[in-house]
Formats: sequence, C-alpha cells, structure tokens
Amino acid sequence: MKFGRIPLSEAEGAILAHSMQVGSGILKKGRKLGPDEVARLAAAGLREIVAARLEPGDIGEDEAAARMARAIAGAGVRVAEPFTGRSNLFAEAPGLVLVDAERIDMLNRIDEALTVATLPAFERVVAGDMLATVKVITFAVPEASLARAIRVAEGGVVSLAPFSPNRAGLVLTRLAATKSGLLAKRQRVMADRLAAAGSALVETLVVAHEVEAVRSAIEALRVRGCDLILVFAASAIVDRGDVVPAAVEAAGGRIVHLGMPVDPGNLLLMARLGTADVIGVPSCAGSPRRNGFDWVLERRLAGLKVTGEEISRMGVGGLLKEIASRPQPREAEGGPAPTRREPQIGCIVLAAGCSSRMGTLNKLIENLADRPIVRHVVEAALASRARPVVVVTGHEAERVEATLADLSVEIVRNPRFAAGLSGSLKAGLDALPESVDGAMIVLADMPLVQAEHLDRLIAAFAPKEGRSIVVPVFAGRRGNPVLWSADYFASMRRLEGDAGAKRLLTEHADQVVEVDLGSDAVLIDIDTPAALAELRRRM
Repeated sequence: MKFGRIPLSEAEGAILAHSMQVGSGILKKGRKLGPDEVARLAAAGLREIVAARLEPGDIGEDEAAARMARAIAGAGVRVAEPFTGRSNLFAEAPGLVLVDAERIDMLNRIDEALTVATLPAFERVVAGDMLATVKVITFAVPEASLARAIRVAEGGVVSLAPFSPNRAGLVLTRLAATKSGLLAKRQRVMADRLAAAGSALVETLVVAHEVEAVRSAIEALRVRGCDLILVFAASAIVDRGDVVPAAVEAAGGRIVHLGMPVDPGNLLLMARLGTADVIGVPSCAGSPRRNGFDWVLERRLAGLKVTGEEISRMGVGGLLKEIASRPQPREAEGGPAPTRREPQIGCIVLAAGCSSRMGTLNKLIENLADRPIVRHVVEAALASRARPVVVVTGHEAERVEATLADLSVEIVRNPRFAAGLSGSLKAGLDALPESVDGAMIVLADMPLVQAEHLDRLIAAFAPKEGRSIVVPVFAGRRGNPVLWSADYFASMRRLEGDAGAKRLLTEHADQVVEVDLGSDAVLIDIDTPAALAELRRRM
C-alpha cells in the first residue's frame, strides 16, 4: 500500500486518509475517491491530498476485517457487517464468553495492522452484547498476513457457552439465632440468580445446621430430580470436616474443592453427587452483588465442567472486594456489569402516500416479480437486523395492509396522510419503543433495496465516532433509506407538511457518514407508470 501526499489530478481511485470539509459537507476518511469527490475537492481549492493506494497483494480494510472476524467466530457468535475496517462479533444468546487467549495473542503479533480485542474469558453476556472486535488499523492488510492470521484462527477463537435450563434445589440451614427474614432473603437472591440465567429454583428445604439433617435434605433434592443442589449454611464452611462437606460425603458425594482464590467468595465448596453438582454457598452470596459464587454458578449453568484445578486458576482478577484504597464500581444489584451491545435500530416503512403520479394505480400494491412492491420492501426490512419493523399506512390502507397480513410487522395508520410525509414520519416514530438507538426510514416504493443494504447501514452507525446519520450513496449520489440516531427524533417530530428530514442532513453535516453500497437500488423509486414498466423490464 502506498500512502502519502498525491496531486488531486491523480487522486481518482485513491482512499482519502483524513476527513475534509468540502463546501457545506464533509468527505470522511476512508472514502474511495471518484470523479464527483475529486471535483468537490477541487472546488474547495485543494490541489493535493493525503491518500492511500492499494497495491497488488493488498486486501482492503473492510474485506480484511470481515474475513478475520468470520475466522475467529466460533459457536454462538454472529459477525456484523464491516465498516471503516472494523467488524464486530455479537452473542446470539445469553451465556459466557469463551476465549482462546493464547491464539488471540498470536493473532495480534502477526501484523500491526490487524488487531483483535475481546471481552475477558467467562464474561457473562446477553444476546446482542459485543464479544469481540476486529479492527484493521491501516487501509489495507497484506494478503500473506491475513492468510497467516486465518490459519491461526481456524476453528474459531471466540465462542459462546449458552446458558441451559437447570432444575435447582436449595438447602438452607439454621441455628437457634438465625432469623426467618434472613432465610427468606437468601432464598429470593438464589432464585433471582438462577432465573437470570434461564434456570429455576424448584424447591427449598430449611433444616437444622447438623450433618444428618443436611444429608437428608441433599438426598431428597437429588431424588426429586434437581440437577444442581445449593447448600447455604447458617455458618461458613471452614474445613472439609465441617457440617456441609461431611453431609455431602455422608450422602455418597465427593468433594471436588474447598475454597477459592476469589474475594469475596473464598469459602465456597464444590462437590459432586452422582450426576448432580453440589455447591456450598459462601455467605457473601446472600447479597445480589457479584462474587466468586457467581463465577462458579454461571459456568455450571453454561454447561461447563468446574474442576478443582480450574477453581485454583481463578486468582488473577479474583480480587473483587471494594476497599477504601482501591474503589471499584460495582454493577447494578443482581445483574452483570454493563457491556457494549449491538445498537437497537428500528425500521419505519413509509407506505401512506397517495401515488398521485401513478394515475388510477396504487403503486404499492402493483405486482413486481409476482409480489406487491410494498411487500418487497417490508420483506427486506424483516430480513435485516432492524427491529421492530413499523409500516405506516394511509392511502387505501386496507388494500396495502392486506398484502402484509402474514408478516410480523406493526401497522400504524396515519389518518392525515394527505397532509404530507411528515405526519407519517411522526406516526412511525411514535410507534417505536423508547429503547431504540436509531431508526431506518425506508420508502415503500423502493423494491430493489435489500436486507444486506440495510445491515451495511446499521454496521456504519456509531454516534460516538461521529456517525449518527448514515446515508447510502451510489456513483456519488445520495439515496435512501437513511438511518437516524434517536437523538434527532425530537427534531424530526417538528417537521411539517411534505418536508422530509433533508434539512437536518445539512444542519448536522458533521455527523453524516455516506456508505457506498455499490448498487443503484438506493436511488430507484417508483413514481410513474413509466418507471414501473421500466423496472419490470429490468427484473
């Protein structure tokens, strides 16, 4: 790859190295320069620019990131579309992250342009949480480096151990001074922990803090089909000869490990009884705050075998306790620490227009390749990562809605559709949940737009990196759909009449990123019978 200053007269086909203000807009770094971009730079008075040119044997940043991400992704991991040399990996279900740390280190030593970052091993995640990111630092990677990295990553180095449902039983022991309220709290906290991982506390037995009583309770829970037996003693377990380990052995069980190098959580007991695990719960687990018991419980619920050797290796990072000299933020009560997640993007399909230029026809219900035009658009939205999909109807609403009757979309009618586009836009925004990070505004008369186009726009969405408005382009021309951050919803609701949100593009030009989708699908809408006829011929 060649990098440096080049004359503007030689810039076509080069990759812009730094974002540049051009008139009222901005050309973002990483943009491949075509004739239109070169003309805009020239009009701004530039005669040379800093740019990169790929050479034979170079793999462009997006392709390299995508190939690397697919190589490192293991079971339970979804790879997002790449953008600006980055491809993110997300969890497909709740569970624990599994990371081959040795191979990650090997990958990051191959070429300084190719980097992989992951969550810590065994981090708890939910569906949609980011597990890892591949970032290509430069605009290209040598093909030889990428091939070597893919060989190292073969079979995947980041995967997910999903939680599976377990039937758990709980034994609570009590002494004469033990309060009933304490027992009730411990039961509630245990039930909440299990439920958060998709398992259930099916039975709780309260017994005296004596070997025979605990043995009898453990055996009863095993007979009743509990996969996991938790014993929360009134007094901490301090020796293998203590009440709980003695009761486990009396029931025919085997002590796997006593204690763990995690604080809080040191006084934990791990044991086996037949095919069931028995865990002696440390006193700190009476609080919903995270502790060593969670590390063991979560691995067990994710189907991972917890051995004594593995527990002994938990010391690095095992200092969880807050002390005055080393304050450490704790997560919300009862839940895992917040993590980066996939943005939730809603989709609004505007299907309320009058088709005024179509004469007597309603373009949205006209067939194209054996399906109504509006159905092409809605099916593409449903096949994308956007959720929920909201369809705003108005003109001939019942006929339009009939074409979508079997699809999982939310229908919203705009009774004032004749007053202009803005009313339909507001109706769609009002139908989205408050939790969405942004919304894709899709026109229902653009049947060539595909799910992959929408997903590439979502991949480019990164408000913290100055990409809160994502616009598709083809051959230097902006098209639709456009993805907007939720930060602009209030301004969009103030629009009136038939005005779309184009004014906002100008007002927030520094937040606009253009994505060249390499397809004129983003420019083609059906407004006239002639346009419909031409598209039918094309298809």
